[in-house]
Formats: sequence, C-alpha cells, structure tokens
Amino acid sequence: MTHTAPTTPRNFLPESVVSLSDHESHAQRVLTDATWAYFNGGAADEITLRANQQAWQNLALLPRVLRPLAGGHTRTSLLGRTLAHPILVAPMAYQRLAHPDGELATALAAAALGAGLVVSTQASTPLEDVAHLVLAERDRGPLWFQLYWQADIGFTKALVQRAEAAGFEALVLTVDAPVQGVRDRERRAGFKLPPGISAVNLQGMNAPKPPQLAAKQSGLLEGLLTHAATWDDVAWLQAQTRLPILLKGITHPADARQALSLGVAGLIVSNHGGRTLDTVPATAALLPAIAQAVGGELPLLVDGGIRRGTDVLKAIALGAAAVMVGRPVLHGLANAGARGVAHVLRLLRDELEMAMALTGCRTLADASGALLQHKVSISIPAR
Repeated sequence: MTHTAPTTPRNFLPESVVSLSDHESHAQRVLTDATWAYFNGGAADEITLRANQQAWQNLALLPRVLRPLAGGHTRTSLLGRTLAHPILVAPMAYQRLAHPDGELATALAAAALGAGLVVSTQASTPLEDVAHLVLAERDRGPLWFQLYWQADIGFTKALVQRAEAAGFEALVLTVDAPVQGVRDRERRAGFKLPPGISAVNLQGMNAPKPPQLAAKQSGLLEGLLTHAATWDDVAWLQAQTRLPILLKGITHPADARQALSLGVAGLIVSNHGGRTLDTVPATAALLPAIAQAVGGELPLLVDGGIRRGTDVLKAIALGAAAVMVGRPVLHGLANAGARGVAHVLRLLRDELEMAMALTGCRTLADASGALLQHKVSISIPAR
C-alpha cells in the first residue's frame, strides 16, 4: 500500500523516539514511498547496504573497569582543528525532499551541536546560504564542501571557487561514483524529483556533447566514462585550490597509498552507503587495512551503517579520527526539521560518552583495537 507524506511538515518528536532506530521507523511514516526508497535504498540486492550496519554489530566491546574517568571528554583533532566530538554530517543530496527547510535545517542543527557538516554538490539549497548559517555559529564544527567531478572542467573550477569564497574549509572529492549504482528499489518506486527541487549548485553547467558512437559501442564505457575523474585530475584539483582535499570512497589499501603519495589531506573510508556498487565489503571491515596502509600519516574518517554511539567508539578503535553519519540525519530532518537533526546528533554524542565511560575510555585516545573482539558463535551442548 502506498502513501503520501503529510502536507504540513512535522516539527516535534513523540516521546517514544529515543534512538536512531526510532527515528528511522517514524520517518518512514512521514515520507512518501518514493522518497523513502530514494533515501534508504541501496544498489542492486542491497547486500552492502545491510552489511554496513551488521558489521558494526558484529564487533563486540571488551570493557575495562576501575579506570580513572575524571576529566574525560570526546574532543578530537582533525585538519588542525579541535572538534568537540568526532561526529560529522555526511554529504547528502536533495534534503528538501525530507523537509522544506532542507539543508538549512541540517546546517543549523549541526552548527548548534558542534558537528562537522559536509554539504553536497547536489544540495537543494545554494551552498552560500548554507555556509552563511554555519559560519555564524561560534562553537560550530568544520564546514566542508563535497565535490562531484563534472565533465565541464571550467564549471568544476568555478564551483570550487564558489566554495572557497563562501568560507568552506575543505573539499571532499567523491571518487567512488563515476556512474550511479543500479538502484532497483528506487526504480520500482518510480522515484522522480518533484517540481521545485533540484541540484541548484549545478545550474548553468554546460552538458558535454555526447560522443559519436558506432552501432556496437557502449554509451557508458565508450561515452559517459570518457569524462570520469582520474588520479591526474586529483593533482589538477590540488593546483586549483588553497583548500585541503579529502578523498571520499576509498576502499582499497593500494588506493589509500596512492592518495597518500599525492599529499591529500585525508581519506574517507566509504562505500557510498551501499548505493553504488553492491557486494563491496562493509566499511567497518575495510577500515583496519586502510589504517594500516597509511600508517597514521593521514586522518581517516568512515561512514556507513553507524547507528549507535558504540559504533562511533568502535570506529575510533579501528583507526578513524571521526565518523560521518548520513541516513539517520535525513530521518531526523524528516521527523522534525532542525530539531530532529539536533536530536539525532545529541543521541549519538550522549551514547558515545556513555560507551566511553562503560569501557574505561577517559578520552578517545584510550580507544584501541584492544577494546574490540569479533563476535563468535558459542555452541551449548544439550544436557
């Protein structure tokens, strides 16, 4: 049975919403079926989508007791800044699908909660408007701009210049999506952008002329992908901007080492939330090898399936400096606008603090691999 979203957006939360899982269940009732499929669906059979969350759950915590905890905190350092906590909002497109205030509500909540914010190239609100809100908040987290490589190289450069002028502090180049994934759930739902919602930051871009292809040539492999970004383009981008550049979508240690050799500012271990290539391993499983490959010489962030403060602590123990959270933020946004996003971020931070206290970690520096154990199945013999 299909349903449509209520015409009046919700700006309050029921008392029964006390976890990110509750936010998700509530948001599904608020959003249309098509929008829900777009936000929550994954690629193909959604194996990676499910694995992301399950992988964090498969890591067990081994708490230490009677450790001194006085003066503890969640602070961390990232790109030369001290953050109040290691939680950032991941870049997500078309947030006005979830709530009329869209990216502005998310920005307001993130800034108020001291969370870093990464604004998508495909935002449904101009990047300058989002930056203006965030930069006005004294205790805000970092403000970064996520960049999709565009075939129009001049437009790409102009977009970077806009981000610089608006006050963004870093660029996040997404490198794992030269094409969109096979999103069956989204197609079954018939998702289309409604009137009035678009990637406003891409207005005015010149679409590339399609190449002349022979009858048996591939429009994708021999057409569209001729404009896909390469390592040379990363080097070109570094020469065009004064901003530090992070690469989002690193899953292979060899790519991590190549990025390190180019002198990028950081890496984000990500499989695009399971939305591009299905059957890629979960990010929790990928993170340790990437951490080993860079040997502490680059800050690492990770996203994908993080739903609890314990997941955040596990990510830090595996070698991440911080985490990015995506879908739960959209759920909070759909449920109650800026208030809902703030609630999601507050829940994660509160749960992180409790997890630290209960595992004997006074600070995030105390979280190491010794804190973790992979869950094992125990067979209990019949009597």
